[in-house]
Amino acid sequence: MYFPIFYQPLCPSGHNFCGTDVFFETIKTDMKKSILILTAAIVAVLPLKAGGQVNGLKPVGIARPEKESFSAAPYMAMTLSEAQQYAVENNRTLKNASLDIRKARASKWQAIASMLPQVKGSVDYSNTLGFKMSFGGQSIAMPPYATMGLQTAIAFNGAMVVATQVAGISQKMADINFRQTEKDLKDQVKTLYISALVSQTTLLLMEESLASLEKLYEISVSSVKAGVSEQTDADQLQVQVAGMENNVEYLKRSLEVIYNTIRLTLCLNENTRIVLSDSLDTLIDLDSAGKLVGEEFDITRNFSFQLLQQSTELARKQVAISALSNTPTLSIFHQYSNKQYFSDEKTMNMTPPNMIGATLSIPIFTSLKNSAAHKEAKIAYEKQLNTMADTELALKLQHSQYVYNLTSAIEKYRTQKQSVEVAKRVFDNIGKKYEFGVASALELTNASTSLINAQSAYVESLLQVVTAQIDLEKLLNN
Repeated sequence: MYFPIFYQPLCPSGHNFCGTDVFFETIKTDMKKSILILTAAIVAVLPLKAGGQVNGLKPVGIARPEKESFSAAPYMAMTLSEAQQYAVENNRTLKNASLDIRKARASKWQAIASMLPQVKGSVDYSNTLGFKMSFGGQSIAMPPYATMGLQTAIAFNGAMVVATQVAGISQKMADINFRQTEKDLKDQVKTLYISALVSQTTLLLMEESLASLEKLYEISVSSVKAGVSEQTDADQLQVQVAGMENNVEYLKRSLEVIYNTIRLTLCLNENTRIVLSDSLDTLIDLDSAGKLVGEEFDITRNFSFQLLQQSTELARKQVAISALSNTPTLSIFHQYSNKQYFSDEKTMNMTPPNMIGATLSIPIFTSLKNSAAHKEAKIAYEKQLNTMADTELALKLQHSQYVYNLTSAIEKYRTQKQSVEVAKRVFDNIGKKYEFGVASALELTNASTSLINAQSAYVESLLQVVTAQIDLEKLLNN
């Protein structure tokens, strides 16, 4: 990955965007849809001009600052794949998912270690302050002494063995969750990246439209002065120019919102300028999207289904644990003790240096507590099986719906692309006629409105293709 040499260190301490996990989690689920709706809503009400290249919506990079100020501002130029990789390496939510894997591994080892020998040592000191014990008419001294001990114990039962298996399932779930979070993060970056490109292209068209409207307004003013046109025609164009100027500024602010969200996702400094190296032509691949429609749905590859499978297995293991709660628990220990007296007086040492023992604990009556717990676990397992069956059916139906959505989006995109081309030619023709006084301001306004609707529908269809493709790729785990 290449970054310019005046790239500044990112994520400094105290940065407002870094470490905002709560905010990121709030926008994570709805980010894709909100960005698409935001962009489509903005474009839908903006008067776009037919001038410029509409066929394919030729994209442009973010406007670069002037040379004298550009050298002082850090920026990052990145392709979509580079942006996704950078997010994977720096996003804190994904780092937390990675920490969950390590946490699950520690829990698994904790469960295994509970069945392994446990060794502990002890040292104690006792002093009876000169007390002597009388035994059989004899006086037995009890001098001060210290005892050093070492105890090794091991205990296990059937429930402990199953508990280690439960810990293993938890580790698998943490790993699946990490891979799902990584996939969601890449999809989010892709959605933001393409939304920014679409907004930039829309902004370019609007600025060109504004320039053309200003030119037509100047022509209208000259016509009014020459007495060949009505003042109301000039007034209508003046209102259009003012509205266009406001909408251009509004879209610039909305585009900055998208870039701030990208900075947040990538944990970039708020002053870092982002330059998008890829173009829409390279990212919108209808052939690739079309292949997804015919791809067979392997439900076992879906992350949500994999997590549900592990949850079901976890519920089954809980049934086994509850059933084994009535099994005996075997405990074995060995104890070594070394008692050292701090006196030459004769005394009695009744502490054996070595001792071994074993305990077999057998539950006899628990007032049906264990039986009730076993019944509860079985009910939970049955519920989980029902949930799994419903989810499997829902995912298959969702796949059919996503295939339909993508197919419809592709068809609509192609239709709207042709519609824009036609509306562009009509507007250009009316605009030329208006310059020569052949067409009226009303005809120009109607042609402009038609082009607005066509361009808005085109951009919306483009975003629908992206959304439908990402949804289907996520479901298929591609």
